[in-house]
Amino acid sequence: MLDAYIYDGLRSPFGRHGGALATVRPDDMIATVMKALVEKHQLPNDIFNEVLIGNTNQAGEDSRNIARNAALLAGLDVKTPGQTVNRLCASGLSTIIDAARSITCHEGDIFLAGGVESMTRAPFVFAKTEQPFSREFKVFDTTIGSRFPNPIIEKQFGSDSMPQTGDNVALKYGITREEADKFAAASQAKYQAAKQAGFFNDEITPIMVSQGKKLPEKAIVEDEHPRASSTVEALQKLKPLNNEGIVTAGNASGINDGAAALIIGSKRAEETLGFKPIAKILSSGAMGVEPNIMGVGPVEAIKLALKRANLTLDDMSIIEINEAFASQVLGCLKGLDIDFDDKRVNPNGGAIAVGHPLGASGARLALSTARELQRTGEKYAVVSLCIGIGQGLAMVIERV
Repeated sequence: MLDAYIYDGLRSPFGRHGGALATVRPDDMIATVMKALVEKHQLPNDIFNEVLIGNTNQAGEDSRNIARNAALLAGLDVKTPGQTVNRLCASGLSTIIDAARSITCHEGDIFLAGGVESMTRAPFVFAKTEQPFSREFKVFDTTIGSRFPNPIIEKQFGSDSMPQTGDNVALKYGITREEADKFAAASQAKYQAAKQAGFFNDEITPIMVSQGKKLPEKAIVEDEHPRASSTVEALQKLKPLNNEGIVTAGNASGINDGAAALIIGSKRAEETLGFKPIAKILSSGAMGVEPNIMGVGPVEAIKLALKRANLTLDDMSIIEINEAFASQVLGCLKGLDIDFDDKRVNPNGGAIAVGHPLGASGARLALSTARELQRTGEKYAVVSLCIGIGQGLAMVIERV
């Protein structure tokens, strides 16, 4: 078992593709969140043993090692090392688990873990030609999906798009369009209820954006992706992304921009930090699945994480499964033998509502889930995400 703690965290508002955060570089975005977290607790700039940041792109302004760049931009001591972690959609959660492992192995007491993605600012990339003076150019949009795919992988496992994998899960597990739309509408409604109750106020830090030379900067303080007016009836009118499928823009996660950062520490780090942790990290589990049904990766990952924690699903008060697609979450629930209406599942809504900036989502889920345990006084939760190319990652936490 792991022996590390979540002490606190902050995140940016999550912006729509081409929306409020479109002008903000990803390294600046995560650095802003990191700096706000340090200033919130008046921490010295040399307090972290290491900075671990999840990011899936690294083709543009993410600039190869965004963790190190963000540490410098946030004003941390120049001796603070930084490592960028890429496990696609679960990158942000992987950083927390990696920090917990380092702490368990006594390789440090205080880490900053998190994730960031600007899908708006993801660049186009050109493949270099193999022959000199060739006029053949291949261009890839790095916003989402594969780039420079290996033909051997495509031959063995196919080349289904992410929405197609959601439809594959629906077909395999018998998920209907109505069930998917009902789940999506519920996600939006749960998010709005949490927002009205003020749940997100303490986890979001403002991001300042330019309005041009003649106007002052504007503070972005709210998530931009949620649709308060979303209903099952409205969702039913949307066309599926694939002709014979059930995945639509309304029952899938968004293409978004956002960042999140958490303080992960040992028990004795409490003396140095000067405040108490909010959750203990008990275990993690990762598992591979067939790439064309990548969405059910959380099923076996959750089972493995629970086994390592010596707990069961019945012990969990919160079950977070990242909402890449409604069909995918429902497939996971079937695989775990959990009722579609189980109130433990994503109690404050999920990525269908708040959005899914790839590298940041796992960190957001961990932070929100730890805070929800504190709010409710419940004991255990499991956090999980599906991962492109066929994986799942899960982490079990306990309120302290």
